[in-house]
Amino acid sequence: MDKPNTGSKRRNLSARLVATLKERIVRWDYPPGHRFTEEGLCREFGVSRSPVREALRVLAVKGLVDKIPHQGYTVKQLDINEIDELYEVRLALELYVVESLAERGMPEKDWGDLFQTWDAPLEELPGEGEDLAVMDERFHDTLAQATGNKTLLHHLRAINERLHIFRMTDFTVTERVARTCRQHLEILERIEAKDVAGAREAVRTNIEESRNNVETTIKEALARAYLTRTATSRSSA
Repeated sequence: MDKPNTGSKRRNLSARLVATLKERIVRWDYPPGHRFTEEGLCREFGVSRSPVREALRVLAVKGLVDKIPHQGYTVKQLDINEIDELYEVRLALELYVVESLAERGMPEKDWGDLFQTWDAPLEELPGEGEDLAVMDERFHDTLAQATGNKTLLHHLRAINERLHIFRMTDFTVTERVARTCRQHLEILERIEAKDVAGAREAVRTNIEESRNNVETTIKEALARAYLTRTATSRSSA
């Protein structure tokens, strides 16, 4: 049984490993399909197997890596067509959400809390892509909850869960964060004004820009991964 200090130290090491590996994955330092080995990570970070195993387990839970039986962990593979389909369904659901809210209204407190959050100065927002992705998901989730349609909310959450890893890449540029703030405020203003057409257009702009940013980043990452594999194959030939 671990002593209290030993267990705490191991958890801290694991947390630091998770943070470092997560940042590298999100920034595409590791290409899709990159295989992690416990031995390699232990050597690189100068730690034992226990924090490495825990870090890989956490990354798998977060959807950043896949656990392959008898092979270990690999960076999640990307499927552009699947991502595109998920965004199409997400857009259809969210168009209904804002149309419904613009017609019927939404709870004043929910509207006010969202407006206050996204009207804050940029420097008060989280600095990491994952935190901003969570905030963005919470914004759209709150709108969906306000419709009172539990089935819609369930499906939207399922889609957002599958898109989460990719949406983190949507918030690595300050200007994109600023545009997201303006877009969210525009959605809220169109809802308050009961402007159905305006609300639909505002949410379409927000989601389409997110999809375009994510798909561009993924295509660039796949291209880099292909070039890296090609160069490696030639050098070993």
